[in-house]
Amino acid sequence: MGIMKFGGRITKNLFSKPPTLNYPAEPREYTERTRGHVSFDNSDCILCNICGRKCPTKAIHADKTARTITIERMGCIQCGYCVDSCPKACLSMERNYTYPDSSKTVDVFNVPVKEKPKEETQ
Repeated sequence: MGIMKFGGRITKNLFSKPPTLNYPAEPREYTERTRGHVSFDNSDCILCNICGRKCPTKAIHADKTARTITIERMGCIQCGYCVDSCPKACLSMERNYTYPDSSKTVDVFNVPVKEKPKEETQ
């Protein structure tokens, strides 16, 4: 009886398409809800560190004195809490993944000093 089930499976697999993609020739297209990696846009960041406090693994840290945001890529679990909690929407989830590496990746982003608009005197 087990041989009959196994024979049917072999026949089915012989005449069906493979479930895998031809990876180098056909790059993978990720769906809209894919959580790949956190990206940072430093144009509006106010260095409030709310994202660092919401991160369950403490993979994000904002340093006000050095004016930097540090993201530990191997510590991030792509939960999206930092993206949801950012008041200025500086963080977003990209739909692609970071490339594998033999060393831990730490990204440091510099946040420029915002100049206050000068008031015109009459």
